[in-house]
Amino acid sequence: MMDCTFFTRKEILRLHGRYHEMAPNVVPMDYTKDPDVKLPMQLIINMPELKENPFKERIVESFSEDGEGSLSFNDFVDMFSVLSEMAPRELKAIYAFKIYDFNTDNFICKSDLEKTLNKLTREELTAEEITLVCEKVIEEADMDGDGKLGFADFENMISKAPDFLSTFHIRI
Repeated sequence: MMDCTFFTRKEILRLHGRYHEMAPNVVPMDYTKDPDVKLPMQLIINMPELKENPFKERIVESFSEDGEGSLSFNDFVDMFSVLSEMAPRELKAIYAFKIYDFNTDNFICKSDLEKTLNKLTREELTAEEITLVCEKVIEEADMDGDGKLGFADFENMISKAPDFLSTFHIRI
């Protein structure tokens, strides 16, 4: 859980308005009676900011405190904070790693890379091309030779691609 934001009070109120609009019958304007409101993933992934993103489900899951994809308002603010232009590169890298770690084992392995490539290319590559790219990525980025990428490997890899994290920007 992050619990820090790069937003002003006014921007947070605007985010609350967006959160409330998705389910006005569920999200109260006053949280004193029911502070544990969560919106289901389906509502979140249909927001204009995420709708076209091939990783929308993984993004929401990565910020979901319950791990099921439901977001509390705090989770929602955390997601927008990390994806905002104001978030530091290091923070974006931590969440990018979580998003690409499909099996949530704290490593990016060949199957995680295959899923990532299939989403990025909208499944337009052949199985052979996917295998070749995955092997090349692991060969180039795996510093300790364990056949998978730990966070340090991932961070080193994306440091060589300055535009890599630019895909992790959304505006409120």
